[in-house]
Amino acid sequence: MKLVIQRVTGASVKVAGEEIGAIGKGYLVLLGVGREDTEQTADFYASKLLKLRIFEDGDGKTNLSLSDVGGKLLVVSQFTLYADCAHGNRPSFTDAGGAQEANRLYEYFVAKCREQGVQVETGQFGADMEVALVNDGPFTVILDEKLYKG
Repeated sequence: MKLVIQRVTGASVKVAGEEIGAIGKGYLVLLGVGREDTEQTADFYASKLLKLRIFEDGDGKTNLSLSDVGGKLLVVSQFTLYADCAHGNRPSFTDAGGAQEANRLYEYFVAKCREQGVQVETGQFGADMEVALVNDGPFTVILDEKLYKG
C-alpha cells in the first residue's frame, strides 16, 4: 500500500460535479493498493495512520494524533500512486492491485478506520474524481510498502 497523507483544514471530493465526501480538520488520504497487499497490510497502515502524531500541541510540536484533535478522514483511492515511470514516458501500472481486489482492500481499510471511532468520508473507487483541499502547513507524509514487513 501507498498512502499520501495531507493534514488539512478542509477537503472534499466530487464525482460528476456532485460532492460525495467532505471533511473539516483532519487528513486527506490518497490510498493506492498494490498487487501484493492483503488485509494484514491494510491493518498495519490503518493502525499507523491513526497513530500518526502530526498535529501541533500548545507548544507548536507535532505531538497530537487525529483522535487527539477530533479530526476526520477523507480517503480517496488512487491507483496512480503505483505509476512506474522508470522506462519511457508512459507510466506503467503493473504493480497496482487489480480493480476487484483493490476495491475490496480499500473498503476494508476504510472499515478498519471507522472501527476505531474515526469519522471517514470517501471518494468513489474507480470514478473520475475532483479532489479539493486546503493543506494545513503544508504538511504531507508518505507511507509506502517500505514500512510494512508483513
